[in-house]
Formats: sequence, structure tokens, C-alpha cells
Amino acid sequence: MYLLVLFKVAIYSLIANKLRSFLAVLGVIIGVGAVIAMLAIAAGAQSQVMNSISSMGTNLLTVRPAQRGSGGVMSGTEQNLTVEDAQAILAEVPGIEQVAPVVQNRAQIKYFDNNTGTSIMGVTVTYFPLRNFEIEKGRVFTDGEEQRMARAIILGPVTAENLFGTEDPVGATVKVNGINFEVIGVTKAKGDQGWFNPDDNAFVPYTTAMKQLFGIEYLREISIKCSEADELTTVQEAVIALIRKRHRTEPGAPDDIEIRNQADLLTTATEVTRTFTILLGAVASISLLVGGIGIMNIMLVTVTERTREIGIRKAIGAKDRDILRQFLFEAILMSALGGMIGIGAGVGAAKTLSALTSFTTVLETQSIVMAMVFSASVGIFFGYYPARRAAKLNPIDALRYE
Repeated sequence: MYLLVLFKVAIYSLIANKLRSFLAVLGVIIGVGAVIAMLAIAAGAQSQVMNSISSMGTNLLTVRPAQRGSGGVMSGTEQNLTVEDAQAILAEVPGIEQVAPVVQNRAQIKYFDNNTGTSIMGVTVTYFPLRNFEIEKGRVFTDGEEQRMARAIILGPVTAENLFGTEDPVGATVKVNGINFEVIGVTKAKGDQGWFNPDDNAFVPYTTAMKQLFGIEYLREISIKCSEADELTTVQEAVIALIRKRHRTEPGAPDDIEIRNQADLLTTATEVTRTFTILLGAVASISLLVGGIGIMNIMLVTVTERTREIGIRKAIGAKDRDILRQFLFEAILMSALGGMIGIGAGVGAAKTLSALTSFTTVLETQSIVMAMVFSASVGIFFGYYPARRAAKLNPIDALRYE
């Protein structure tokens, strides 16, 4: 019953000054809406980053030649990784599921009058499942085609569109550096990932790339898929030890290879996106604090206007805590109303942004709950001082107030 009376009095007070109440609530609406929208943007960015990393494959190690140079001046990369190194890694290091040697170079691909410069990847059959590439049209090359250095090529969707437009490329013949290749497949689109575009590539057997296209003996990298994610560090150490032994690296000398651990990359990306989330949340929270200051200002004005009312209530028996509860409840009610409307505004803004742009937003329940709790806390924090000031008024002075 007592809470019902407080609610009725608070509603009457808000309705009596509609515009002023709306302006006070508006700050909280903007603050809560901004917090939810900003956190949805941050969560969307984190989701996109994680999806981009996961699209490269899972449980991965990438072995590459180290930089060469002296005195801090790097002059290029070592040329030291061989197919035999990849075979030794698969045969001698436990905990490895797949290994894919890779060579890469840029080349011009021609189809009649159309041509495009793209990255040619010399890979094994295992490269496609290892790196999460799927074939949309056609097929992948076989082990037999690898061994006999077949002139078969698989195009990325962007490369295929540049050369063939809407025409089906499977079965067509293209020229790569003047050599005829049969198009046997097109990969499924993965999306531009910023630092490189996996859709603007072409894939040939690594034997063909090394012997016929580029005339090279050394690999660009060796991709390794581990059986378990928690074995990445152990496998990495074993690979380093094996390569040092195979390359006869002297004790104390630096490694002549570099290994990129996907777990480290995920950890770094998580830390960066967490910092980004905190920054956006902090910026949005400032507007919520400004809204709280607006509530405090309105409540101070309300206390001043209702001084005689406070004096009368005290004169007929109201205690300090009753006055405190009344004005504090009004502040919390304004903050709660602003919070609920702000949640709708924030969710709507996040969904609209996702619908109208290519940017992904992710609404999380915890961010909505946090925004609501924060708005209620703002009402309590900024409403307490005006409520306490009203409660401490001297009833005699209040009754004399004009």
C-alpha cells in the first residue's frame, strides 16, 4: 500500500510538469540507448574479427622463413623451407593432423581478351580443408594430379568474376604466364578480410607451381593443423626443435624460421576488441552520467517548488525518511522510465545500423541488463542528494517559505 501511494504521488508530480520531466528523462534515454548501441557495435566488431580469424582455419600453426639481415637491418626473408621439411614435420612431430606446404607468387591470368593479376597459390589437396576453403563449383585436384604436375587451376570467386563475368568457368582454359591451365573449380566466397582477400586468388598443385610456373625450390610457408587446440604450444616447440636439427642451426644461434600460433592471434584479437568495447562503453556512459546530472537538477528545482508541501507534511507527522523515500522514488522512477525507453531506442538503433549498412551489430543480453542497472544506479545516486535535502528541511522554515 505504501509503495502504491509513493508511485501515485510520483506519477502526479511527473505529469504536473510534463515538459520538464521529459527533458530530465531524455538524458537517460539518450545515455542508455547510446550504451546499448555502442556495445552492440563493439560486439559486432569482435564477432567479425573472430570470424575472419576462424575462416583461416582452426588449431593452426604457420611456419615461415625468418627475416635475414644483421645489425637490425633486414634485407629479406630466408630461403630455407623445403617440401622435405613439411614431410618430416608430418612424420616426426606427434599431435599433427594435417600439413600443407605452400608456395606463392603473383602472375597474370588471361582468358581471351580478359586478364587479371592475382596471387597464385601452389598448394596440396590438404590445404583446402586445413584453411576452411570450400568448393562452390567443380572439384579440387587429386593426389595423382599433384604428383604428375597437372596443369589444373582452381579460381577464387573474385578472380573468376574478373575473367569470366557471369559465365561458368569450370572446364575453360586460361593462360598463366603463357601456360595453359584447365579451370577445374571455383572456391566459395569467404569475404575480404582487410589485410588480404582470400577470394582474389588462384590455386594450382604445388608441384606445378614450383617446377613449371615459378621455377623455385623453396616454400613460402608450411601450414600445420594440430589435432587439439591445447597442443599448439607443444607442437610449436617440437617443430622448432626439428627444423633446427634439419637445418643444422648452431646452439645459441637464432631460429631461421618463424611460427605464427593461431591461439596467440586469437588472444591478441580478443584483448584488442575488449579494449575497444570498454572504450565505446565508457564514452557512451558519459552521456548517461550527464542524464543523471539533469535528473539531479530537476529534482533540486522540484524540492524548492514543493518546500511548503514538505513543511505541511512534516507538520502533520511525516518523518524525514518518508520525505526521503518520496523524492528518491521520483528520481528512480524517472531514471527507470528513461532506461526502458532507452533500451528500445538502443536496440532499434543497433538493428537499423545492421540493416542499412554492411556492419554487423550483436545485441547481448548482458549489455542490456548492465545498461538498465546503470540507469537505475544513476537515479539513486543523483536523486539521493535532492531527496536528503528535502528530508532535512526544517518544517517551520518550510511553512514560512514563499
